[in-house]
Amino acid sequence: MTLLQLAFTFFYIGLFTIGGGVVAITLMQQSIVSAGLISQEQFYNMVAISESTPGPLGINMATYIGYELYGVGGALVVTGAQVLPSIIIILIIARFLKSFRNNSLVQGSLAFLRPVTTGLVLVPVVQVVLFTLVNKPSSFKQLLKFETWKTLFNWPSLIVFSLFLVLLFKFKTHPILIIILGAVFGMIFL
Repeated sequence: MTLLQLAFTFFYIGLFTIGGGVVAITLMQQSIVSAGLISQEQFYNMVAISESTPGPLGINMATYIGYELYGVGGALVVTGAQVLPSIIIILIIARFLKSFRNNSLVQGSLAFLRPVTTGLVLVPVVQVVLFTLVNKPSSFKQLLKFETWKTLFNWPSLIVFSLFLVLLFKFKTHPILIIILGAVFGMIFL
């Protein structure tokens, strides 16, 4: 895939990701991983790093992928392609929203987009959880074997994930500390 094709792909992703960067993860995965540009594992590592860095997730991912594939110039071009549709759409909406704000069709469209966006956000969340906490059996027959249940889960990751949930919700540990602890755990044990 050339830099121009990658930029067009991210323009497309930016154009159709209503709801923010988490929604973009699904489209990025379908476009980038399925094209063979990066592996599934590299993709999820990029998601983890992009979520840990300041800024919008979708833009961080675009920058990271552009940099990985084409260096600094690629990062700039791909990031620009990712945000350009949003800029164009916001300018158009700002121009016309005042006159259509009370229109029932506009209100209905916005009401429709809320649950759709929620579903699109849940897809990458479930994918990341399954990728990091569950070891995929190679077949349904293997899943039914008793010893498989012992190895079905990535137990160290599942235990640490549970511990982090307790730290976050029961002891009100600051999320930044949990991110740092997760990064240290990942570097040492994974």
